[in-house]
Amino acid sequence: MRNSTYLKMGLNMLVHSKLRSWLTIIGIVIGVGSVIGIVSLGDAMEANVQSKLAEMDLTNIIISPGYTKASSNLHGGPPPGMGGGSSTDSELTDDDIDALQGMDSIQYIAGSISGREEVKYAGETATLSITGVDPQVWKYMTSLKTQSGRLLEPADRYVAVIGSSVASETYDQDIGVNQVITINNKSVRVVGVLEEEGMGDDSKIYMPIDGAVELIEDAKEDVYDSITIKAKSEDLIDELTEDIEKKLMVSRHIIQEDDKDFSVIASKSMAESVTEMMSSMTLFLGAIAAVSLIVGAVGIANTMFTSVLEKTKEIGTMKAIGAKNRDILMIFLFNSAMVGLVGGILGVILGSFVSSGLQAMMGSDMTGGGGVRFTLMLEGLALAVLIGVISGVVPAYRASKLKPVDALRYE
Repeated sequence: MRNSTYLKMGLNMLVHSKLRSWLTIIGIVIGVGSVIGIVSLGDAMEANVQSKLAEMDLTNIIISPGYTKASSNLHGGPPPGMGGGSSTDSELTDDDIDALQGMDSIQYIAGSISGREEVKYAGETATLSITGVDPQVWKYMTSLKTQSGRLLEPADRYVAVIGSSVASETYDQDIGVNQVITINNKSVRVVGVLEEEGMGDDSKIYMPIDGAVELIEDAKEDVYDSITIKAKSEDLIDELTEDIEKKLMVSRHIIQEDDKDFSVIASKSMAESVTEMMSSMTLFLGAIAAVSLIVGAVGIANTMFTSVLEKTKEIGTMKAIGAKNRDILMIFLFNSAMVGLVGGILGVILGSFVSSGLQAMMGSDMTGGGGVRFTLMLEGLALAVLIGVISGVVPAYRASKLKPVDALRYE
């Protein structure tokens, strides 16, 4: 027989199959659809994270007070606010900045403070995050951009640059440039509104550090919550991070690594960690979805075994009129492959809808993933057909080995 004959007979068996075969196909549809939907969603999430990371300044290094052994897993410590509890309530001061000031690889260095305070505007009060930065260098060290107004300048004191969420969502009335907000009974003029970032910066207020020290409770002059360093080049980050740790250990009179009372984290290391985490999460979710494919494979095998039993007399008839073992084997393999193919096609369609729906549910930031990759569709189809063929091998082989006389006698 020719391949076209095998295909025709395999398709005929599928079309005239009982409900059991179509339930098996549904199992493949769900499996392939789940894998494609979840992997495609993971791709969209990873692309979204990569676009955010591309906007980050990867030449920044952040020093924060406190240190734990766990923090060393992130090339020197976690970013501010992410530590697992520091080993001591240490402080960062001007002495630390002075100790690092002369390093050749450093382009800019500045300390910052932060706190949450009540901010009043148009008769309403909200508790917001306030960050005090050095206006001399902040605009050179940040990747934030304004949608209106300007960033902070050296002569500023009681002025602020606010996030997009603070400007348009926190209060009933929008806050624009040159509007006045009140922080701890002190009038502060808004000089800039930041572009929407989709992250924490949207709900922050930035002020010159000299003014912020007076307005943030518990803030002290020349004491910082973190110190930010901008390297001259991204290529210098790893070496500079090590040099900073050594310098600070000397200046803070620390001998043992376990006695460190500060953490150093580079934006570059943080970006790499986030990327690895996203890839691992996508792989993990895909593996969970793949379990349904295994269930579908068992369903195909079960259906094919039953089909062999149902068609035993037909197999005997075909062998009696000259069909060879190979012909019987190929007919049943083509049938199982067709089951996988049909399930794969419908699964790709289902997966595309699932991916689009999940992305839409997760917000506008996720809808730019570009849909399901064409290569992922082909991989899903190939996987479904492969599962069909593998699941049908043993039943097809058993069918091909049936003796004509025994098959014709089968009841």
